[in-house]
Amino acid sequence: MKHDALIVPPGKTIRLKDFDPADTGKFHSKDDALEKLETDIVRLAEFQDILYAQDTQALLIIFQALDAAGKDSTIKHVMSGVNPQGTQVFSFKQPSAEDLDHDYLWRYHKAMPERGRIGIFNRSYYEEVLVLRVHPEFLRAEKLPPETMKKDVWKQRFDQINDFERYLTRNGVTILKFFLNVSREEQRKRFLARLNTPEKNWKFSLADVKERACWNDYQKAFEAVFNHTSTKWAPWYVIPADHKWFTHVAVADIIISKLKSLNLKYPTVSKEHLQELQAARELLESEG
Repeated sequence: MKHDALIVPPGKTIRLKDFDPADTGKFHSKDDALEKLETDIVRLAEFQDILYAQDTQALLIIFQALDAAGKDSTIKHVMSGVNPQGTQVFSFKQPSAEDLDHDYLWRYHKAMPERGRIGIFNRSYYEEVLVLRVHPEFLRAEKLPPETMKKDVWKQRFDQINDFERYLTRNGVTILKFFLNVSREEQRKRFLARLNTPEKNWKFSLADVKERACWNDYQKAFEAVFNHTSTKWAPWYVIPADHKWFTHVAVADIIISKLKSLNLKYPTVSKEHLQELQAARELLESEG
């Protein structure tokens, strides 16, 4: 699968209207995509095993999207084959009083994956330049010094996030950033499905519909994020999300490609360790 059509080119200015939420790439049917997804789930488990054994690098996967774009579903399906011991998932909600007494990156930094593990952020520090930009009243709740509350606060945060991600990548954390791009009409259909299906009622909140009134504001906020924080060391991928089956296969393919590029290898053991293994083998065989 070619990723060029999904990536936000670093240093370029894009508009979300140029990305089709209903695109399915080269796949003409759901069955074809599911067959590839099943293969990639197995490959992902294999790569994760080597990543865990090597214990020198980590992978951070960030999901950002509007409500009902399918973040939970994508995490569930794509990561269905991995070992839970090597995976950490964080879903960030509204900041606590303790969070607000620290800098805005604090709670995200302490949730970074350990070496050898895959970390998944279901929403992330990008909320700090998305939700807060659409709802400035939340920014005031962060109790920032007055001199930091200037017109260029968002540009400052973009620079801070870029520096933060550069720091992480230079310390062995590879970052993949996915925006699940759902259309307004598809979101409406999914909201109605949640309302009309009793088993899905728990997933619906009146606040979700209220946020739809800010659709255009969010589109502009996301565009600003992509245009300022899609970098060579941590580019953004805009994933079509109107067809969940394509979302899953596209995300899985990009993760596999990235892990493959890391040239992961199982650790080699020393000569002394090999001698110990041979002694252990002989001991066990003698018992038989």
